[in-house]
Amino acid sequence: MDLITLTYSIILLPLLGAIVAGLLGKVIGRKATHRVVVSFIAIAFALACYLAFQMLVLNHPPITTIAYTWAHAGTVQLDVAFLIDKLSAAMTLVVTFISFMVYVYTIGYMADDPGYQRFFSYISLFTFSMLVLVLADNFLLLFFGWEGVGLVSYLLIGFWFQREPANLGSLKAFLVNRVGDLGFLMGIALVLLEFGTLQYEPVFADAKHLLNIVWTLPGGFTVNGVTLLCLMLFIGAMGKSAQVPLHVWLPESMEGPTPISALIHAATMVTAGIYMVTRMSPLFEYSPAALSFVLVIGATTCFFMGLLAVFQFDIKRVIAYSTLSQLGYMAVALGVSAYDAAIFHLVTHAFFKALLFLAAGSVIIALHHEQDMRKMGGLMRYLPITYLTFLIGSLALAAIPPFAGFYSKDIIIEATRLSTVPGASYAYFCVQAGAFVTALYTFRALFLTFHTEERFDPHLQGKIHESPWVVLLPLVVLAVPSVIAGALLIYPMLFASPHLLGASVFILPQHDVVKQLAFEYHGVWAMALEALSGRTFWMVIAGIVTAWVFNVGFPQWATVLKKRFSWLYAIMMNKYGFDEFNRVVLVDGTRETGEVLYTVSDLMVIDGICVNGSAESVRWFARFSRRMQTGYLYHYTLVMVLGLLCFLVWYVR
Repeated sequence: MDLITLTYSIILLPLLGAIVAGLLGKVIGRKATHRVVVSFIAIAFALACYLAFQMLVLNHPPITTIAYTWAHAGTVQLDVAFLIDKLSAAMTLVVTFISFMVYVYTIGYMADDPGYQRFFSYISLFTFSMLVLVLADNFLLLFFGWEGVGLVSYLLIGFWFQREPANLGSLKAFLVNRVGDLGFLMGIALVLLEFGTLQYEPVFADAKHLLNIVWTLPGGFTVNGVTLLCLMLFIGAMGKSAQVPLHVWLPESMEGPTPISALIHAATMVTAGIYMVTRMSPLFEYSPAALSFVLVIGATTCFFMGLLAVFQFDIKRVIAYSTLSQLGYMAVALGVSAYDAAIFHLVTHAFFKALLFLAAGSVIIALHHEQDMRKMGGLMRYLPITYLTFLIGSLALAAIPPFAGFYSKDIIIEATRLSTVPGASYAYFCVQAGAFVTALYTFRALFLTFHTEERFDPHLQGKIHESPWVVLLPLVVLAVPSVIAGALLIYPMLFASPHLLGASVFILPQHDVVKQLAFEYHGVWAMALEALSGRTFWMVIAGIVTAWVFNVGFPQWATVLKKRFSWLYAIMMNKYGFDEFNRVVLVDGTRETGEVLYTVSDLMVIDGICVNGSAESVRWFARFSRRMQTGYLYHYTLVMVLGLLCFLVWYVR
């Protein structure tokens, strides 16, 4: 099988699974549905492994293939075309692997759900959309996949549509992403306007010509063409990858079933923005202003969203805010031109974040869908396998060497230290402080869930036991790369020559901070040992100790601090006021603006003046004209005489 046919198969297998589950699921039954869908994604994953081997190991040259031409618009040809290169092959491998694990897990987690077949249809369609996104060869097909994952995420977050929070969460996700997608669409329009094509290759090859173009914005402000384009594209990434202030939808996605939480947060929708900016590196590299903007937004998201996780009690929301923080790390890497490091962290994060979500789901199953950590505790002896896998995920997330998250996160922190992009000092503070915060909220969740005294419902005594094998198997499998993926991938992805992603990523020599770090890299174990004497490692240890002190050792101290700093606690519980601002300014403001426009435009102008006013004018004129027709002869004679006098006066003058 040639690589083009193989790629088409990888893309179409999830689509075929979605069609079978969606249209025939009720006919063939639940078991047949999951067997078909899981078999298709397993085959797609196997094919993705072969594709990755050809592209990443054997260094097969990039391939562009046109499935068919969709339309011609003047001189613009719009193709359904795919790009098979190192970056798309790596992303395809991650997407299919995480999807495969989530599909298997879903068999156990959703076993009793009446929407079983519908759920399999949705998640299979979700995977198809993400594969189209990462394999697209042009902006149009990229936007198709981009909107596809947005649509299906709306369906999945609101999967339990009988629950109002699920409906509100899905609607919030959809609307916030529309804001980001508007910016993204404007960026695509700028690409078409300036380059006359939507194909990647000619756009990237001619990116430098935008340096000579200046756009004048309303108010007389001027901006460089490439900067404006990159900012518009990144607004789209801010929506999909949940960067401040378009982050508010991601915690609400927890209203969907746990498998989709893992799928959205680990390797699909939220990483789409990170992938897109990496793919657009030939554009972003020519705009230091855009890189600085990406850096500051990512750093702010990394630190301040991580802080919110410390104050959450819903186990899934803790992990959700963790995702926000880790996406901030990836955006920081993009801002300092460490695109390979961003993808490296994306890959390792996919493993341990999927592991944490699925382990949290195992806890939720055991407690009969209880998610509040205040009603957990002491579960270590009831759920030993779940505990062990959650612990591995926690160590990887907290960046303890030699777990996977250590290598990818440490590289980002060090790359930020070396960067000269404006805002790098602020970002360096945020990513280092973020290391402390990450360890704090991660181990707080671990201690509250598996340690401390038992706080769950007494009726559950004797009923808590490990999840079935279809739930535990993905946890065990995901635990392996969560331990070893960082050590295996750091050299080929960052320091090998050529590095693993090769020419898929473009970096100007003056921005290549990872190349500078190569002189400080002396091997996997040397890096792990050197970290023991570094500031970041001890900040992580401090975060773990702090979590133990306030949740295990002296939990009363947390109550004292909460009362002493009640104002700060209120800010954190209100999530910095983003939701309140959106409600008051955007939601209520829009509604009130609509009511004013309705009153003025509809009632006063259209109804009052145009419709009712014109009718009243006709009525008044008719009433006035009727009074002139009295029927008395002397009235008519008087009018005739007066008219004659007027003519005489006019004539004599």
